[in-house]
Amino acid sequence: MTAASLITCPSCGKTNRIPAAAPGRPRCGNCKGDLPWIVDAGDADFADVAEQSPVPVLVDFWAEWCGPCRMVSPALDKLAREQPGRIKLVKVDVDKAPGLSRRFDVQAIPTLMVMVDGAVIERQAGAAPAQALRSWLAAALAKAGR
Repeated sequence: MTAASLITCPSCGKTNRIPAAAPGRPRCGNCKGDLPWIVDAGDADFADVAEQSPVPVLVDFWAEWCGPCRMVSPALDKLAREQPGRIKLVKVDVDKAPGLSRRFDVQAIPTLMVMVDGAVIERQAGAAPAQALRSWLAAALAKAGR
């Protein structure tokens, strides 16, 4: 079973418990607004959390010791918070998920992927400025018709 995370509603400020995997999009229990979906996944739960997501997924392969990963992480969190209900940010720690690192041939970190309906539609390695990440994600979502 995957863990839930606590997310503050951007509309009303209430804290909500968000499951890592769910059939719909997370909504605030108080105001019913869409919530940002930011979760962790690993080898055991990636299929449920990312590949079966009802919304496009931005996957971040990272490691705690990686400086560029720590620089990119706040920008990715901000992107997910700017698009509640439209994307799901799934963070994969490469040290804790070696199977996923091998499966997706992660050679450098951070490595970012956009997945739609379980398929990788875009991929990029290395740290990029926030605006470049925003443009890259928007182009990927447009390509997917989202």
